[in-house]
Amino acid sequence: MTTKAEKDHFFAFTDEQRAYLREGLEREEAFLSPYATRHVQAIYERDGGRRSGSSTDELSDVDLVRPAFVRDVDRVLNNAFYNRCMDKTQVFPFYQNDDLTRRSFHLQLVSRISRKIAAALRLNIALAEAIALAHDMGHTPFGHGGERMLDALYRHHTGRCFNHNVHGVRLLRHVATCNLSLQTYNGILCHCGEKAFEKYEPYPCDTFEQLDDMMEHCYTTPGASHDLRPSTLEGCVVRICDILAYLGKDRQDAMKLGVLTAETYPTRGELVGENNAQIIQNATANIIKNSIGRPYLAMDTEVFESMQRIKDQNLEVIYTSPQAHENLEVNIQPMMEQLYERFREDVKAGDEDSYVFRHHINSWVMQFNRGYADRWSPDDIVVDYIASMTDDYFIDLFNHLYPEQAISRSKLYHPYFR
Repeated sequence: MTTKAEKDHFFAFTDEQRAYLREGLEREEAFLSPYATRHVQAIYERDGGRRSGSSTDELSDVDLVRPAFVRDVDRVLNNAFYNRCMDKTQVFPFYQNDDLTRRSFHLQLVSRISRKIAAALRLNIALAEAIALAHDMGHTPFGHGGERMLDALYRHHTGRCFNHNVHGVRLLRHVATCNLSLQTYNGILCHCGEKAFEKYEPYPCDTFEQLDDMMEHCYTTPGASHDLRPSTLEGCVVRICDILAYLGKDRQDAMKLGVLTAETYPTRGELVGENNAQIIQNATANIIKNSIGRPYLAMDTEVFESMQRIKDQNLEVIYTSPQAHENLEVNIQPMMEQLYERFREDVKAGDEDSYVFRHHINSWVMQFNRGYADRWSPDDIVVDYIASMTDDYFIDLFNHLYPEQAISRSKLYHPYFR
């Protein structure tokens, strides 16, 4: 048996080392903009994070290496539900093509751009990273098409709305029980880049009660998610970087599938740029130019209008294209309806042989969430389960449960080899 003294020899810092680490943290925070969010401001529901008002003198060895928002990043990345984003659709669902963007890569792109802007503006890079890496974890299989289907089913049974941003907070807070900071949860909730703004100014959210009120408003008011504003500048950075990450990248993916051609891919004549690299570089530079030393993020009107034109063209040409929608309404929608109704009845009946119990309620990823099934309604549990599925798992599960209705991959997917 290893003694505490022996463990301390290997893992505990000396007073001199603590002073060195503490000085580094203090210098880092002194360098931040007055409008940045400090680690000391992090607010948590449960023990395990730095408390609001703590000083660096009170920090444990763990806190000195992993301050509040750094811990949030670790909790997101080391979560099993984060892994599943690797097999979730970004835009085009039924293509066996490893060059197409998947949900996890989009999360990384948003994180990379967010970190660059946060660093330039002297904001809290770790907070921006935590929000960015987690912002789309509430997405369903099959992208926004799957989101619309699950919303229709949930609304039919409960009268409440399903939104991936709201569900991302629910997933990390009430399903995965990650104990993230209020600031990170708020950034996830308010990230939706479907609606762009020329100026982003934080809107206060100081308590978990306020966060709950915002979420409830989204559950009961269709479209409410699009008008939310993050409570921190770091959250505002992620919201605009969500747009920057998909604006040109979705065009690249569309060109790979022939939705756009080499002639139609470039956004010729647009101020913000003609391709993905130019759009990200130019928009990033303009945001930084207009936001240094200010309590908000802003772009020049001309740059914002240029981005908006590209965004509108993507909607018209890419997101409504047959390639982005094929098989969703014809095949996936009835499959999701059957699974939803079946698992809803299984939860109500307490059928622990059902996969909603075996692969969700009683699974190893839920080992720290005992009592989950008693706290939530059957509809909430089924939504949690379906939303957490990957594209492949969803299809294989349906085919396993309904072999007489099974749909082969060759019917659904465009193969690697033709």
